[in-house]
Amino acid sequence: MIRTEVITCRGHPNVLAKHRSTLEVTTENFLTLRGDCIICVEADKSASSLSSEVKEVLRSEGYGYLLVSTQNFTELVKGRGSAGLTMTSTVKMIVRKSSFISDATILIKADKSAGDLNRDLVRELRGGVVRVFLVASDLPLSNDEVLRVLIDSFPTLLGRAQPVDE
Repeated sequence: MIRTEVITCRGHPNVLAKHRSTLEVTTENFLTLRGDCIICVEADKSASSLSSEVKEVLRSEGYGYLLVSTQNFTELVKGRGSAGLTMTSTVKMIVRKSSFISDATILIKADKSAGDLNRDLVRELRGGVVRVFLVASDLPLSNDEVLRVLIDSFPTLLGRAQPVDE
């Protein structure tokens, strides 16, 4: 089973993206320099508002893929779900390299944190629209498979007006 979600948020001049173990998306409209794990603000979703289908896949020890997208750059972050995920935070969602779980955690054992993101992408995270695409799968996916799922699920957001039949 594969489920998808898109989160729209806004960049902020205080985005540092230096944290070595977490990456965070927040619904709050402000960001201080202490929030070095936050990559965007004013998100239209939090952990609690993710679809029940996405939550179900992630709570079934599924695989999660986060594609962070700005005007000129994209980066893929891979992680795992866990039966322990509550995803009840109404303010934020967090991706962690560790196995620690809080109410905002949506993925654990991630391959990247905010500090691992490409610095060109981080510069663009300081302003403008940011889209975060989440793919939840019960089976591991290759990068190509993740991108195919996203293109098929969000053709207009990714620049294609009509899905291509194969």
